[in-house]
Amino acid sequence: MRQSLVGSICLSLAASMWGGMYVVSKYVLDYIPPLTLVWMRYAIAFVFLFVVLKFIDKKRGNVSVIKRNDWLLIAWIGFIGYFVSIAFQFIGTKLSDAHTGALITSATPAFVVIFARFILKEKLTIKKITSVLLASLGVAFVIGWDTQVGNYLVGSIILVAAAITWALLSVYVKVASKRLASLTITTYAVLFAFVFTTPAMVWELQSNDLHVQNILIILGVFYLGVVSTAGAFFLWNKGMELMDAGIGSLFFFFQPLVGSFLGWLLLKEKLDVNFFIGGFFILTGVVIATSFQKKPLVKISTSQKSIYKTLLK
Repeated sequence: MRQSLVGSICLSLAASMWGGMYVVSKYVLDYIPPLTLVWMRYAIAFVFLFVVLKFIDKKRGNVSVIKRNDWLLIAWIGFIGYFVSIAFQFIGTKLSDAHTGALITSATPAFVVIFARFILKEKLTIKKITSVLLASLGVAFVIGWDTQVGNYLVGSIILVAAAITWALLSVYVKVASKRLASLTITTYAVLFAFVFTTPAMVWELQSNDLHVQNILIILGVFYLGVVSTAGAFFLWNKGMELMDAGIGSLFFFFQPLVGSFLGWLLLKEKLDVNFFIGGFFILTGVVIATSFQKKPLVKISTSQKSIYKTLLK
């Protein structure tokens, strides 16, 4: 019970941080090219995570040991999730808007449920399907039925690819967490993502200008690096470690709630009663998925039965 609660809190915080990320990134992307911004995020995030990791290792008196196969898995997570998916999110958001970005990438949980079925062999239960459908309906209400996704076709397609690749990340993080600590996975996956992003960043700057003279831009980059990357990535990985992947992914639906609210608050995007109706459906889906868990049957040995009988006499 405690494990599920901690996992729920971690995943909720991570998704909420990403909801705010769309608003901040939409502003910063007017001054910094998307791949360059991703590269900056990872540079800041890795330094922050590495310092924290070494501090914890020193405090505990041990060193994280990573085997060769685990390095390959971490590299894959860094490539498919932190390089491909995040780059697609930034490019797709730049070509569309914060509203559309929050809508399309919220399809991630549906893909996680599918991938978890084949990669992790998790059962595809009626409860999971019902929860995803309810939460998806909630997203439709939050964003609105008349959303103009069609006007941003290229950006929308890229955002769908971002949702699929992030779903793969979530599943493979679950695989890696069986052997490694979440902080270790996050730190070195970000390092690999930094390496993968560097050539793309150099290529991008050949034809794009970089403007970081505004203090708000600098603060925005540090927010994206420390909060939306280092903090949110770790919390998401930790949450996925503690929970069933198919159920844990549903907390991703908090992202459009926070993204829509902040879009209304800061970007003056429309927000009406549908936001609250959709929020209700999203919360209902998450509650259904995370409650009524069947407790595993514990087999009592013959010696234990004898002790219980003696105590009851």
